[in-house]
Amino acid sequence: MHKTVRHLLVYALFVVASSAYPVWACSAFYAKLPNVSEGLCQAAALLPSGAHSVQGEPILVRDIWPDAPQLRVLVVAAMHGDELSSASVALHWLAMAQREPAATHWRFIPVLNPDGLLRDKPWRMNARGVDLNRNFPTPDWQHQTRIYWEQRTGKDPRRWPGPTPLSEPEARYLFDEMDRFQPQVIVSIHAPYGVLDFDGPQMPPTRLGRLYLDQVGVFPGSLGNYGGIQRGIPVVTVELPSALRTPTEAEMQKMWFDLRDWMDRTLPPQNTQASSDTKDKP
Repeated sequence: MHKTVRHLLVYALFVVASSAYPVWACSAFYAKLPNVSEGLCQAAALLPSGAHSVQGEPILVRDIWPDAPQLRVLVVAAMHGDELSSASVALHWLAMAQREPAATHWRFIPVLNPDGLLRDKPWRMNARGVDLNRNFPTPDWQHQTRIYWEQRTGKDPRRWPGPTPLSEPEARYLFDEMDRFQPQVIVSIHAPYGVLDFDGPQMPPTRLGRLYLDQVGVFPGSLGNYGGIQRGIPVVTVELPSALRTPTEAEMQKMWFDLRDWMDRTLPPQNTQASSDTKDKP
């Protein structure tokens, strides 16, 4: 076969696989998510990041940005697989970003923990039973996470930090993605405490919709500790009121607008064009 024809065939197969991928992704998990239609999931056009979970499930990602972005924002949800509403809200916000990205390069990871979410009965941990939100490399990790897990949680298996920092492929992917993408804000969506948490050097938002600021503390191995305290990247942690129900459409929109308003007021615009070639534009 002629080299040019072979290259065109390989490219065509790649395009077909890429375009079919959101179909597979939505059939795999959209039905588990509250308030998510198949149409909403398909419109998200999620694509493989190249990273995989413990059980080999691909971690999906979507980038949205205008021609001259001035801010990079990383949105990550379903770090805990049983917090189904977090993935739903991420998909609704992704749709809002598609309609009006403003001057922001958004990178959405709606399901960081596909193994936990895709279980017959979703659970918090990944397939090795590790709480991904305790697996990030914070100071004195071995000692501090052991104290936290043994003394503060009574060896609660739902909060096991793992054997070493970044022992889990899902946590390593997010850790590496922070270096690749260099976000100026990280939004981490969780449930079900119904509050707004924040870690970082900036003034935090006081509310997003009906969620009011209530900083719950700094935990060893957490994303807020690693990103907000150690690296100085503001980490906005959204704790939805329910893991199984989303807020109303109007409430999700209000949270979205409040988030964007806080970013506009708090974070200085920067030239982010150098990072905008890390993912293919939609």
